[in-house]
Amino acid sequence: MASCPQPSKETSIIGSDGNLYNYNRQSPLIFIGGVPRSGTTLMRAMLDAHPDVRCGEETRVVPRLLQMRSHWMKSQKESLRLQEAGLTGDVLDSAISSFILEVVAKHAEPAKRLCNKDPFTLKSGAYLKQLFPNGKFLFMIRDGRASVHSIITRKVTITGFDLKSYRQCLQKWNTAITAMNEQCKELGPDHCLPVYYEQLVLHPEKWLRKILKFLDLPWNDAVLHHEQQINKKGGVSLSKVERSSDQVIKPINLDALSKWVGHIPQDVLDDMADVAPMLAHFGYDPAGNPPNYGKPDQFVIDNTHDIQEHDDEWEEIADRVKKLSKKDTMPRAGNKDSINDFDQ
Repeated sequence: MASCPQPSKETSIIGSDGNLYNYNRQSPLIFIGGVPRSGTTLMRAMLDAHPDVRCGEETRVVPRLLQMRSHWMKSQKESLRLQEAGLTGDVLDSAISSFILEVVAKHAEPAKRLCNKDPFTLKSGAYLKQLFPNGKFLFMIRDGRASVHSIITRKVTITGFDLKSYRQCLQKWNTAITAMNEQCKELGPDHCLPVYYEQLVLHPEKWLRKILKFLDLPWNDAVLHHEQQINKKGGVSLSKVERSSDQVIKPINLDALSKWVGHIPQDVLDDMADVAPMLAHFGYDPAGNPPNYGKPDQFVIDNTHDIQEHDDEWEEIADRVKKLSKKDTMPRAGNKDSINDFDQ
């Protein structure tokens, strides 16, 4: 007897605008991924500034659920146990997709297009496409030396990363970005767009036009001025506890591009091509120190000069924005809290 097709479960929300928003597995969700400290927060802030899109803060639970499912599938014994219990692939897919949809849809205000920014979800990109066939993925790529320097100096804890070692963190960066790159290739160019952080910063309008076209979204100038939408209704909601919040309150600028220069040990620099071969794969010169990422647009140069001239004022704004975060978030715990910022 032929099985009946299962209807896609709907998640419905009434927005503060009084409109009813419906989402299901056919909805064109947007997923932003990449190694942490690669510009994922800037990317989501730019998209959050678009009136048709809502990303919101990292959910943290979505990548953990995907990781749990991956562990189940890798274990033949566990997979057999699940099958014997009637938890077939279809049952798990239905449950996991419903959970993800509920979390993504209901952790913030609804919008025409929902977006999720949990960096490590891209490691499960092909599976997410299986769950949400119309989903689109933005793969954020950044010079691994800059990402690792930011991870270490900002003390971003990631499972498996030793924050005392540039060499080991660069090797871990190389492994993680290799896995994500493979997922992006498997998704194909219609579903996954690699976005180079440096080029997004140097040429924001060119790249944002490309990104919005890929996402089937109309152009809107607001994406070039995300800082004007911080914690405003329908704008960019920031969390007190996410490590990039104090940076994305500023306009697009050049300050973070080459902060890593002069901080990586010489022995690691000497071995860079072998330590992180994916640098060359993505077009970065492993011997480039300082690097040459290209010439910025005048708009970005002007923003950078303004920030440098009014640094104290921007720091005050950063402090104020964090205090006015829409969520009454708990402060960061002390050493007794062993939960990492990111699991992978």
